[in-house]
Amino acid sequence: DLVRSRGLGDVYKRQVLVAVISYFTLIGWVVALVIYDKHQSSLASFHLRQSLGLIITGAFLSLIPLVGWILNVGVFLGWVVGIYAAIQAQEYKVPLLGDFYQQHLDFIE
Repeated sequence: DLVRSRGLGDVYKRQVLVAVISYFTLIGWVVALVIYDKHQSSLASFHLRQSLGLIITGAFLSLIPLVGWILNVGVFLGWVVGIYAAIQAQEYKVPLLGDFYQQHLDFIE
């Protein structure tokens, strides 16, 4: 039983690791995707979609002077919420756009 529980703990830690790493820039997202390819889970795919959505939204808003830059504060807050949920191993959608990200970035399964 100890071996089994330790094995499950390792799997759980990998899932959380992938979820958390995905929020650290585009490079972190790619690293998380590579790790995810070997250790797929619903938690990891959920956070890969959320973090990619935030990366795309932030990049797009960065192109819009002043208004986009101000709206990027909201993206940063979404990032904080997402990373906190990933650390807690929860599938919590970022406010406002979380549902959109889950529906339209569904190629990450």
